Amino acid sequence: MTVKKDDAGRRAAAQHAVAEHLRLTAAGHTEEWVELFAPDAVLEFPYAPVGVPKQVAGRDALLAHMRGFPETFDVEFADLVFHDTVDPSLVIVEFRSNGTALPTGKPYEQTCISVVRTDDDARITHYLDYWNPLVAIEALTPREVPSDSDRGVTFGG
Repeated sequence: MTVKKDDAGRRAAAQHAVAEHLRLTAAGHTEEWVELFAPDAVLEFPYAPVGVPKQVAGRDALLAHMRGFPETFDVEFADLVFHDTVDPSLVIVEFRSNGTALPTGKPYEQTCISVVRTDDDARITHYLDYWNPLVAIEALTPREVPSDSDRGVTFGG
């Protein structure tokens, strides 16, 4: 398959938007982070646990949802692997999250796959986030809570 130069540029811009999303999330720069999204963007969590919405739409809602993330997790994202797609505005990326759940001090190590759509300006329009909620629940559960209790997780508004 031959990739047109404009497709290559669009693919690079879309992948850069996703990499910036992860960098700004890890840095706790939520106000900057939300600017990567189109005004009506959707963030979707197919495996969302109790306490986390399955879908968040619009910049105001995205900002409210992620506002508490910097006080909840200290993370870095590593080992990004981008998979080329036929559509240069569609990004599929695998990555790892390494860090700590701040309320408990417990490790937070997560493996993720995200499917991200961007617009002509490389703003994120739809972010489908596949992560394991059990890892987050375990990391945020205080050590003194029995492992068989009902547990959920919240890190947003």
